[in-house]
Amino acid sequence: MSATAEFLTHAALDGVPHGFFTRRGGVSAGAFGTLNCSLNGRDDAALVAENRARAMRALGVAPAALFGLHQVHGAAVAVLEKAGWPQDARPQADGLVTRRRGVALGIVTADCGPVLFADAEAGVVGACHAGWRGAVLGVLEATVAAMGALGARPERVVAVLGPCIHQPSYEVGADLRDQVLARAAADARFFVAGERAAKWRFDLPGYCLARLQALGLGAVAGLGADTYADAARFFSYRRATHDGSLPIGHQLSAIALPG
Repeated sequence: MSATAEFLTHAALDGVPHGFFTRRGGVSAGAFGTLNCSLNGRDDAALVAENRARAMRALGVAPAALFGLHQVHGAAVAVLEKAGWPQDARPQADGLVTRRRGVALGIVTADCGPVLFADAEAGVVGACHAGWRGAVLGVLEATVAAMGALGARPERVVAVLGPCIHQPSYEVGADLRDQVLARAAADARFFVAGERAAKWRFDLPGYCLARLQALGLGAVAGLGADTYADAARFFSYRRATHDGSLPIGHQLSAIALPG
């Protein structure tokens, strides 16, 4: 078993330590195998701690310097100040920003969209968890706004969307579609007919990228990796639901400012 946590990067964030971690390179077993980084699941806490430490070592960050959230599928954004918070008192939020150096901002996902942000000139980074609910509610825009309050400027901000579920794998019902269209009817372009009656396939990455592009950011990009389709590299809640393999792990995405 490799002792190196595997992660993906994007050239748009070159110079800023970051990683969209896969499920490979950890110590967890079974459905959690192997790099499960979720603090809320049923995996052994000691194994999760080692997985998260491996991820931080891969980025050159002290394991204790990783900060995350209690994610709730909303649009709230937390600001990491000098004091930070203990793991068992994480803010209930889905976006996280900081200008503090030497720490990493982490979010966990298993189909939702992890987005990492940086304004390298201002020394401000951010991360957010963008499931369909959070994206509709405005977590992407709220994260950029919170970075702005720390001195970032939208035209300098780079945003990269990591691995998430893609349209061919994401059949949804009328309730989801109605909530998306209630905000903007033009967003019907992110749906195609599903295989069953009254079902559609939703383009979550396309929707998130469009919301980001509308902010006039310096660069917006996506990795193009489908969590559902790539079982070897990624956890997927929907895939596990379909094949009866719940509970599952979650992959970590993290970004840091050098200390």
